[in-house]
Amino acid sequence: MVADVFRKRLSRLLRDHERTIARRNPVSGTGNGIFDRHVHPVLTKEHVPLHWTHDLDRERNPLLLERLGVNCVFNPGAIELDGKCLLVARVEGNDRKSFFAVAESGNGIDGFRFWDYPAVIPETEDPDVNVYDMRLTRHEDGFIYGLFCTERRDPDAPRGDLSSAVAQCGIVRTRDLRTWERLADLKTGSRQQRNVVLHPEFVQGKYAFYTRPQDGFIEAGSGGGIGWGLSDGIEQAVIEEETIVDDRLYHTIKEVKNGQGPAPIRTAHGWLHVAHGVRNTAAGLRYVLYAFLTDADEPWKVIRSPGGFLLAPEGEERVGDVSNVVFCNGLIARANGDVLLYYASSDTRCHVATTTVERLLDYVLHTPSDPLRSYACVQQRNDLIRRNLDLLARTRDPLLRSMGKGEDPEAARGAVHG
Repeated sequence: MVADVFRKRLSRLLRDHERTIARRNPVSGTGNGIFDRHVHPVLTKEHVPLHWTHDLDRERNPLLLERLGVNCVFNPGAIELDGKCLLVARVEGNDRKSFFAVAESGNGIDGFRFWDYPAVIPETEDPDVNVYDMRLTRHEDGFIYGLFCTERRDPDAPRGDLSSAVAQCGIVRTRDLRTWERLADLKTGSRQQRNVVLHPEFVQGKYAFYTRPQDGFIEAGSGGGIGWGLSDGIEQAVIEEETIVDDRLYHTIKEVKNGQGPAPIRTAHGWLHVAHGVRNTAAGLRYVLYAFLTDADEPWKVIRSPGGFLLAPEGEERVGDVSNVVFCNGLIARANGDVLLYYASSDTRCHVATTTVERLLDYVLHTPSDPLRSYACVQQRNDLIRRNLDLLARTRDPLLRSMGKGEDPEAARGAVHG
């Protein structure tokens, strides 16, 4: 009878796991033209292999109970390697400790399957209590670098305070995402560092970093903003001076905090960045994604900055361990111009948004910047409305002429192609 319970449960678990991995992931809805969402998350705790969570020995675990549970899978770094799309996901166990694990897909949209073992990240002499949110950078020096947040308890916390922590930037390097070499943690003048990203190229012969200096573990305080700094080396990386590339701004999507997402993409118009911005609400912090462009030769100089967010949580994305959050620290820019933008929702699951470099550049180059005042925002929108109404008054396009007249767009479309 016990053996029957074991086999029945194992059969159901295997069936559900394979169904999750095998399901197709089509585009969801019409979208905004900038990117396309997809119906399903690309990684969830249901993607985690059974041999990570269950003791599969019938004698030790006759009822096939879960032994080492997984709470969520989120915030993946991303890279294309040997023709495969690889995500280095943050996997959080039921014990609240996070670790990194690699999941692989042929198309980067569905079919993600974890490798047999999680990644083994060596410790330093001062062991990490928690590690998470790895950004991957294929650097021109030939290595793939992983920069991640290493968290330790604040040694200056008063007795009884078990929540105060110190965050710094841990650094590893690899060539295959299987063997990881731990380097010294990044040293800066800031007591807290999160969301640190390595620039893909040398700048002035040095390693270049995007940083996020802040006063506290959670609060930016007098710090915040996306910083920029150079280091002579990488094995003992030290930034002597940080300058702010993209600052926080009052009453915007990034008034509380902001941070670099993945490493930027080099384009014909400059470096294309995706970042996250945080504002406060009555329901707590709200995280969104935004984009901007920096100069090709001086990557610390912002040359285009569209107003508002690029992507914000919608629907089920708003629900999870930390609600109303989207966060991105991984993207893949393919040789054909396609872009796979990986983002997590509510610290629970991973999604993909598909787009192209062309579409993102169009968005960044031609979307107006935030005028920072309601009156100016109305003027900006009225200018768009006025141009469109003038166009509609003059157009001969039947589809455009049907707008606002209660006419059937399908009939108008037929007239266009008829």
